[in-house]
Amino acid sequence: MALSREQIAQRVAQELKDGYYVNLGIGIPTLVANYVPEGIEVMLQSENGLLGMGRFPTEDEVDADLINAGKQTVTMTAGASLFDSAESFAMIRGGHVDLTVLGAFEVDVEGNIASYMIPGKLIKGMGGAMDLVAGADNIIVTMTHASKHGVSKLLNKCSLPLTGKGCIKKVLTDLAFIEIKEGKFHLLERAPGVSVEEIIKLTEGELVVEGDIPEMQF
Repeated sequence: MALSREQIAQRVAQELKDGYYVNLGIGIPTLVANYVPEGIEVMLQSENGLLGMGRFPTEDEVDADLINAGKQTVTMTAGASLFDSAESFAMIRGGHVDLTVLGAFEVDVEGNIASYMIPGKLIKGMGGAMDLVAGADNIIVTMTHASKHGVSKLLNKCSLPLTGKGCIKKVLTDLAFIEIKEGKFHLLERAPGVSVEEIIKLTEGELVVEGDIPEMQF
């Protein structure tokens, strides 16, 4: 069974390490803040100028002035700091982020990512994804494996305008956890109840399947 958005965020959260500085993009990535594993300390960064972002607030905790990059209200953890966009992007461009979690429209076997725009559709904001993919080595892309029409988003070559070239190494979809290397997709894990055959069917780019592929654990 395909993972829900919450389950994708839960699996990504397992990749967090103690002491990491982590940027969470808009959409599924923001949900990761709700699943930071117990026993580790991470500093979540929001590119609009918050370092130390916490989980989403309860109704009593909502502060309309405290928002993430997606304009959602959030909380702050102990030791959090607020700063302007210039400092936020200096942190990103300076390579001070240990892990970046982004959404995307398409990813291809060369590690290219298209998350910026769909030609002809309204763009609400430029966002900082281009800076993030240029300034971070450790990036995980989260997205659905295929469109609502069943068209693969893991491609031989991205068809949409690129956000970054050769910068993506890992992709977590609602069906699979995949590593990109040597111009191919490599299947690492599959969602519980999802077969390797289903994943192959919905992956356009070459998919390497070696040995038994374990199910994700939660």
